[in-house]
Amino acid sequence: MDYGQALGIYTVLLFGIIVVPGMDMFFVIANALTAGRRAGLAAVGGIMVGGVIHTLFGALAVGVLTKLPPMIFQGMILVGAAYMAFIGYSLLSSTIRVDGVGLAARRSQSAIFWQGTITCLLNPKAYLFVLAVYPQYMRPAFGPIWSQALVLGSLTVAMQALIYRSMALGAGRARDSLTGHPQVTIWIGRTAGLLFVVAALFTALHGMSLQANA
Repeated sequence: MDYGQALGIYTVLLFGIIVVPGMDMFFVIANALTAGRRAGLAAVGGIMVGGVIHTLFGALAVGVLTKLPPMIFQGMILVGAAYMAFIGYSLLSSTIRVDGVGLAARRSQSAIFWQGTITCLLNPKAYLFVLAVYPQYMRPAFGPIWSQALVLGSLTVAMQALIYRSMALGAGRARDSLTGHPQVTIWIGRTAGLLFVVAALFTALHGMSLQANA
């Protein structure tokens, strides 16, 4: 797998995980519905800052992992692939239904921004995701780790802006789609699950080829 293929798979995987209805999406919609588009966009900004910090955490984690003996690092790749497959299976077998997106209390835009950042940073699943996924797409063979982190971070922020900004600008319609069309959210989750399973297979095959060539 070359660098271009790695970025392509990461981008598809990133879209799959961000588009699944969850805490960050509900936070954006709730604030946009309660206090208007500017509040929704402030929430998006805070979540994007959280995404940048997650990327820095991922870069540090990969920097440490690459210092390990090759067999251990290759094993980590396979463990990460297994975790991605588990996420995919969980999404494929689950029925995601959104009963309602509650309204948020009115706050200043700066308060909403910082709450968005904190909410994003306190999500433990985000750190597990970073630890499982980043070693697959940030490798010494692709160049300096810091430059790869910059690219992945930019992709993450851009994808969050694309999806969550659209939700903030069309909050009412987004809320109706999530709460009034349960089949939509179910198939979003299952499609994302399929993306995770496919990415996990590619990663596992690559990890096994590394071990065969070691």
